Amino acid sequence: MMDINCDIGELVELIEDGSQEALMPFLTSVNIACGGHAGGSRMMQISVDQAMQYGLKIGAHPGYADAANFGRLELDMPFPAVEQIVYEQICALAAVTKHISHVKPHGALYNQAVKNQGLAQAIARGTARFSREVTLVGLAGSQMLVVFQEEGFRVAAEAFADRRYEIDGTLRSRKFADALILDPEEAARQAVRISQSKMADTICIHSDTPDALAIATAVAKALR
Repeated sequence: MMDINCDIGELVELIEDGSQEALMPFLTSVNIACGGHAGGSRMMQISVDQAMQYGLKIGAHPGYADAANFGRLELDMPFPAVEQIVYEQICALAAVTKHISHVKPHGALYNQAVKNQGLAQAIARGTARFSREVTLVGLAGSQMLVVFQEEGFRVAAEAFADRRYEIDGTLRSRKFADALILDPEEAARQAVRISQSKMADTICIHSDTPDALAIATAVAKALR
């Protein structure tokens, strides 16, 4: 069965109103913000507890420490500094749970690493300081997965149900109005195409996408 993952622990309002937990029955894994672009110890603990209650695989979701821009602004950070923030953020989640199965970079850090070998290496090396036994998640078909493998990691190729793509296989920038797929049925059709193509090991749904619950419901139903 195709893995369905979701980035969580990012917005306190989604925890407080129950929206985050409502997604859990439709997921198989989660990526928990570790205090960089979002999150904090309380949000991590709640997210871990919810994930364990639903039997979901738990991953760390490190990003640029730029909460003002939600980690979605491209930065020119030295590679050793990237390695350090990745390591520190994974450790922050490890202080809450020992059940970390994977690491998935967030936002601009993820998107820049798709084409930047040095940045992908920094992510891998920061993760290696924590453990080489976790899986690194990256964009399906991208060079970042090759770099992660060369650094000695198992990898999971990721595709997105709720995002549009460019011709070269990269994600359409969120600066464009049509970057998100907001129609649940369209997202479900895209998820089915991804699954049938065998291009990816895991499909992402974002918890902060409008109507995320409807999208998750439609995607899970279509795939299962």
